[in-house]
Amino acid sequence: MTCSFHVYDNNISNTHSSEPTSQSDRSEIQGTLKILVSKLDDLSTCNDLIAKHGAALQRSLSELEGLKVPLEGGEKIKAVNERATLFRITSNAMINACRDFLDLAETHSRRWQRALQYEREQRTHLEETIEQLAKQHNSLERAWREAPTHVSSTPKEASDEDEDTEYFDAMEDSPAFITVTTSESTQHRSANIGASGGQASDWNQDDPVSLQPRRQRRTRIPDKPNYSLNLWSIMKNCIGKELSKIPMPVNFNEPLSMLQRLSEDLEYHELLDKAARCESSLEQMCLVAAFSVSSYSTTVHRTAKPFNPLLGETYELDRLEEFGYRSLCEQVSHHPPAAAHHVISQRGWTLWQEITIASKFRGKYLSIMPLGAIHLQFHSSGNHYVWRKVTSTVHNIIVGKLWIDQSGDIEIVNHKTKETCQLKFSPYSYFSRDVPRKVTGVVADSGGQAHYILSGTWDDKIESSKIIQSSRGGSGSEGKQKTVYQTLSPKLLWKKYPLPENAENMYYFSALALTLNELEEDVALTDSRLRPDQRLMEDGRWDEANAEKQRLEEKQRAARRKREAEATDPLWFHQRRNSVTGETNFVYKGGYWEAKEQQDWSMCPDIY
Repeated sequence: MTCSFHVYDNNISNTHSSEPTSQSDRSEIQGTLKILVSKLDDLSTCNDLIAKHGAALQRSLSELEGLKVPLEGGEKIKAVNERATLFRITSNAMINACRDFLDLAETHSRRWQRALQYEREQRTHLEETIEQLAKQHNSLERAWREAPTHVSSTPKEASDEDEDTEYFDAMEDSPAFITVTTSESTQHRSANIGASGGQASDWNQDDPVSLQPRRQRRTRIPDKPNYSLNLWSIMKNCIGKELSKIPMPVNFNEPLSMLQRLSEDLEYHELLDKAARCESSLEQMCLVAAFSVSSYSTTVHRTAKPFNPLLGETYELDRLEEFGYRSLCEQVSHHPPAAAHHVISQRGWTLWQEITIASKFRGKYLSIMPLGAIHLQFHSSGNHYVWRKVTSTVHNIIVGKLWIDQSGDIEIVNHKTKETCQLKFSPYSYFSRDVPRKVTGVVADSGGQAHYILSGTWDDKIESSKIIQSSRGGSGSEGKQKTVYQTLSPKLLWKKYPLPENAENMYYFSALALTLNELEEDVALTDSRLRPDQRLMEDGRWDEANAEKQRLEEKQRAARRKREAEATDPLWFHQRRNSVTGETNFVYKGGYWEAKEQQDWSMCPDIY
């Protein structure tokens, strides 16, 4: 799967309601204060009446005291007089407390209003500061790129090592290592990896493709219209949020669905065809690793996000006659969004995966985290490989040209032989001397002994170098002991195909991507090619596409509630526990290609 923008446009919320709300709060506070003032006036009136009648009562009691009454009666009158005095004092204290409360409420009300206004001004200032910092960052990046390359003035020391010595950064959680390339002339016998009986190695990149396409597929789509829309204006209110909560117009899309992007993993399927013919599982691991890296090559210029599949949407990529494989994807869940993918090849391999995308907007960049394992099994050997994707990051959301980076580690495990490959995708750094988009890796046997070094970039090529000797070297600059690997000259495993002519005006689609949304006969009624908003966008009718997209989302919400009430399962996939990993995943249950052959799509839901 080529990682990309994956934003689910379900829960539309008003993100610009803070101003009206604050005005309403202010009015409510003023109204409350008016009520308090009114009640205080009522209390003051009562206090005046209490004081008036209390004074009259005390006068009457005083007059009674002046009369000649028995001693016992005089004492009672005196006690009543004292109680009346206490009552008047208590009433005055209550009125004074109410007045103090009102003064305090008025004071705090002004303080709250000032604090609210301060927070509003700080938010505006923060937005302006972030935008200004992004502009400065963009200027610094541009200046650094335009600056001449500075070559180190340190003189080259004499060394007995070959001039082709290559240095690799330390792999995370593994020893740092250095490779020393051995001259071909001294190792000519072992240089031809995988050759036997005079046959060319399966790794020979010059082998011609034996089967040519039997049908002519399209090589271009309508040029992308020049519509401008500020992404920051939409994203600035969404910092830290899950992007499934953010509605996005088609202006930020490309005319492909996520299921079609998932199918682009197969662009370099010939790597798996060659791997299926390998007798050595370690050589096979190298080709599987190259395949896992190749799926990122299409993302380097693809900053637009794919359409979010509707629940029950499918996509088939039938290349049986041309390249020997058939691929099927289905959107099996909407919350969380998940897609299941199954590929079977007549050339000796089966691939399946279930991918869920988690994404977060962090202010200046967007993180996209694919969750789920990819399984690959070769029919003849039974070798079963499992790996997971790295994190994709989209930079310059606020200002500047959008660009994508891949970073993190991939561990590929052959669960039959326990052999492993550790791949490291180095994050891009403006000040690093390394080549951008660098990938390094080590292929090791079940005992942990390294046999191959992999190197290259995820947007161009991957090479392998066979290790013929290793030794522990001295400590590096960080105090870690380095392992020195003596290797044969590198062999090319994978090289990216050049983009088609005019690709910059066609969403930077590869030759395969240009064919993915081409209309085909006999596909399921739920196929992504038949999705109307995506088709309108490809044709350049973006306003109509936005309206159609909204209609489909409303229809999907109603259909999803019905499906949840009826507990409807996906049509072509069901959940099963994997005996290798122990995880429960959606796997292909069969029936799709038979239904296509019979042209019976009566079981398909009406999602468009």
